[in-house]
Amino acid sequence: MIKPDFSQPVPADLGTVHFVGIGGSGMSGIARILLGMGHKVTGSDLRDTAAVASLRELGAEIFIGHDEAHLGTPDTVVVTSALWPTNPEYLLAKKLGIPVIHRSQALAYLTSKRRVIAVAGAHGKTTSTGMIITGLLGLGEDPSFVNGGVIASLNASSASGTGNLFVIEADESDGSFLHYDTAIALITNVDADHLDHYGSEEAFEAEFARFAQGAKEFVAISSDDPGAVRVTRLIQDKRVLRFGQAEDADVRLFDVDASGPYVSFAISYLDGSYRAVLTVPGEHNAVNAAGAFAVLVGLGYDPADSLAAIATFGGTERRFQLHGERRGVSVYDDFAHHPTEVSAAIKAARAVVGEGRIITVFQPHLYSRTQLMAKEFAEALSASDEVVVLDIYAAREDPVPGVTGELISLEFSNQNQVHYVANWDDVPAVAAALAKPGDFIMTMGCGDIYRMVPELLGALEK
Repeated sequence: MIKPDFSQPVPADLGTVHFVGIGGSGMSGIARILLGMGHKVTGSDLRDTAAVASLRELGAEIFIGHDEAHLGTPDTVVVTSALWPTNPEYLLAKKLGIPVIHRSQALAYLTSKRRVIAVAGAHGKTTSTGMIITGLLGLGEDPSFVNGGVIASLNASSASGTGNLFVIEADESDGSFLHYDTAIALITNVDADHLDHYGSEEAFEAEFARFAQGAKEFVAISSDDPGAVRVTRLIQDKRVLRFGQAEDADVRLFDVDASGPYVSFAISYLDGSYRAVLTVPGEHNAVNAAGAFAVLVGLGYDPADSLAAIATFGGTERRFQLHGERRGVSVYDDFAHHPTEVSAAIKAARAVVGEGRIITVFQPHLYSRTQLMAKEFAEALSASDEVVVLDIYAAREDPVPGVTGELISLEFSNQNQVHYVANWDDVPAVAAALAKPGDFIMTMGCGDIYRMVPELLGALEK
């Protein structure tokens, strides 16, 4: 993991831009907008993904693998914190004196002179951002946006609009969410995470308070999440809209019914009450909708119209996404990678599966998170009927001796429920053997577990 150098000034004109790790959700969104602005874009990534293919169609020149020869002669290089410090393209750019900026700096460059709505939080950012964008479009606005996932109805994670609003998913993992000129801040929750970067829960919450304090117009923040409640107490001299199920919430969520494939709920705001049904499952999505509603009514839009527009949201990729069915078994994929997210995803799946069972295929993400939260992961995953645990997707960390996916499996109180399978190639057959008609197999994690979906479908056919 490289530490972002935010002291590097952003060039007034980015010119030709090379992205190291261009296929990432945030990076690809920024690249897409720069291509639309007429910039020449090059890049590299470890895999030839759908995002890479889409950028190629728009004119980007993209190499697979990281190599000095892939750098070329760009005017600006954009990187993410997930890169290793030994990345050859990154090192060559530094050696040649080419400006190397963090992706958050590139995004800040794009959002300058716009009214920025920044969405932050440990969970729910991508969905909440998608709901705000969907809501604004339904209200007749044409916002620019960069989201952390593809919005299903738009088949895009970013776009350059004609309006003055720019909606972004703001990443808290490395503190880069402080670098935007934020007008409106939405904080979905402040559930402790990324403590490898922050060091303590108190430091994590203090950074969120700084983010909220930087919002020029107002802050929408959860009334229910304990961390968010503590952060709210630190916000001074700001307009704050609290949303959630707390009795004193400004935007109060009630009558939530998440017992089926859709979630219905009501929201009270000022002197009115408004009802909606979402086409995505789960109580957590009702909460996300309440946060998006708080942003829209805070901007001055009509409450009834705002909620009706939000209700047209059809989901984002890698959030309880159905990929196919074989011999009566449905295969889903979900991005959940924190115990709270895992619990919410399984709870939502449980409401949809009916009499069937849930078989979760979980890929832990990060050694530090696995070591710190192994017990919490086991407790969350145990809501499944069967669990297959893979080894850890390392991402930006060096291996830690003794820390593997087995740490999670050993924390299960029912050892018959969990299956630790270290070898990727063995997992599809194990999961398929567990499944019966009517069951759901759900791959889960924010690494590359989504790549297993075709293999699972193939194993079910066999």
